Order: sequence, then C-alpha cells, then structure tokens
Amino acid sequence: MPVIALNPGYAGETRDRIGNFHGNQLVYFGWDQHLLFCSPFTLPLPPDLPFGAMVSDVIAPLLAAHPDGAAIDWTQAQWLRGGEPFAPDTAASLVANGLGHKSLLRLRTPGLRGIAGSCN
Repeated sequence: MPVIALNPGYAGETRDRIGNFHGNQLVYFGWDQHLLFCSPFTLPLPPDLPFGAMVSDVIAPLLAAHPDGAAIDWTQAQWLRGGEPFAPDTAASLVANGLGHKSLLRLRTPGLRGIAGSCN
C-alpha cells in the first residue's frame, strides 16, 4: 500500500522486511467461510519448513479451536496461493511451493461452512 508522507523527503524504515524475522518469513493464512477467525493469521515460519509439517504442526492446531476444526478432511482440502488454486507438494518446503515472505495462503474445506453454516 503506498504511503503519502506529509513531509517531503520522508523515508521510514521498513520494519516488516524478511531480515527482521530471524530466519523466518511471514505467511498469511486464512480459512475461507470461517470468519470466527476475522482476519488471516500471520505466521512467522522457516522458509525450508515442509508444507505438510506446516499443516500438521502449525495450521491444524490453530484451527482446532473452531468447532469445525476436528471435522476437516485434509485429503479434500483446497488450497489457494495468492488467490490462485494450487496443489501443494506436502514433502517440499514452503519456498519450493511458491510461498515467500508475506505470501497469502487460503484454505477451503468442502462441506464445512462455519458454525451451523453461518460462515463463522
């Protein structure tokens, strides 16, 4: 998002650059039709983390707090990277799956539409 400075020549320090995350990169993660989580999670993750480990060790525990969390059929999960559908290689790293610093990853779970179908 562009910023219009009120003072000519203003130059601020970029604080969300990858070098500030101790070897991790930020991955934004959202679960479609589950607005109980009102915005995407911001996950600081190692770029070499296998996609499957991210799902089992990071994402699944986060979603367990939702009543639909236990009902997720991970074999039917649909993934979007930057708004485009993709089929992740679960054994490959995040980077190898095209997830870089500040990438957006979304999950769709067919048949699950939030609490009582409310998208919450």
